[in-house]
Amino acid sequence: MTTAPRSGPSSRPRSRTAQPTPAARAALADDLARRLRGAERPGALDVLRTAADTLLGAVAADVWCAVMLDPATLLDTGGRHEEGFPQAVMPRLFEIEHTEQTGVDNLRALTRRSGSASLLSRSMDGRLDESVYYRDILRPTGLADELRLLLRHGNRTWGLFVLCRAPGSAPFTTADVALADSFSAPATQALRRSLLLSGIDLGDVPDAAGLLAFDDDQGIRLRTATAEHWLALIQESHTGAGRPYPFTLTALLSKARAAGPGAHVQSRALTSTGHWITLSAWREPAPDAGDSPHMLTYVSLAPSHPGELAAIVLDAYGLTPREREVAQHVLLGRSTADVAGALRIAEYTVQDHLRKVFDKAGVRSRREFTGDLFQRCYLPRLAAPPLTTDGRMRNDAPAGHEG
Repeated sequence: MTTAPRSGPSSRPRSRTAQPTPAARAALADDLARRLRGAERPGALDVLRTAADTLLGAVAADVWCAVMLDPATLLDTGGRHEEGFPQAVMPRLFEIEHTEQTGVDNLRALTRRSGSASLLSRSMDGRLDESVYYRDILRPTGLADELRLLLRHGNRTWGLFVLCRAPGSAPFTTADVALADSFSAPATQALRRSLLLSGIDLGDVPDAAGLLAFDDDQGIRLRTATAEHWLALIQESHTGAGRPYPFTLTALLSKARAAGPGAHVQSRALTSTGHWITLSAWREPAPDAGDSPHMLTYVSLAPSHPGELAAIVLDAYGLTPREREVAQHVLLGRSTADVAGALRIAEYTVQDHLRKVFDKAGVRSRREFTGDLFQRCYLPRLAAPPLTTDGRMRNDAPAGHEG
């Protein structure tokens, strides 16, 4: 199957061939940061749209998409797909990305590299036919090459831009890769902040889990009304109708099939209403399978437990591990002396860490930092056992260890 280019480079500035100077890259990053600051309390999809418009003005693409990722699992949690791949190739794409995890530019391989931008043809040294991703995804959709841009901060990846060009368009250049790379930092910062600025509405919302069941062809065998409610709130945008469920769910199903029976796969997503939901998937035999059991993949969708997300939220501020430790103690109401004693550091060091925490969080005091967002959503569970780096609560902490 092929698809016609939907956002052709001819309508955008021609990509440069000369290597951009550091000043030019900094100017592009500053321009994007300025545009992202212009909107008041932008949502995640707003951030992705603004970043895409700016990026595509510098690096043209025929097909593109912008994806939000759970930094703990690297599973899709929403995004913009209006100009993206046709739905027909998406199940195979997620198999390659999350089940087989194969290919030199696989998402997980990219996160282990130092840079944020990567070009498939360059990674393959021009031997695109040897890439299963090219053979099964790009070539069948009439595309020649793909540039990927990670939205990353430190060792955490929050999103991904995918830009593709058709054979009739000018090839991507090293200058394109360098230009794209300059967009990563401001886009990542804005995306992280959007996850924090979305308010939590405490009105009448379901507090129960919804349940779905899928066969191995990803056909829906069971679907509850509550599951439909949560699915409708996932922040994904597409053109056209006929999609049975979001790509967020397709990615989770692929990962669950790879994990096998008995294993649970999870990701967390911020909904359009500002509620976090946890998606959990597992496989087990169908209850009506009789003597010839066949497997179903079950998915539950439910409001996230406050403690699940505390570390993710603190990390969204870009805190270092030590700053996060100090922040957690502050959120529990502990004094500077208490924090210093618990962490075995000097009080002035605690104050120095706090100044950095407040600066990154955009607040001026402890009171602001422990304000509305954390009091309503995250504070109650911070006194529980220490958190893992991906936001889950641990139950294996040494005795006497303080969170």
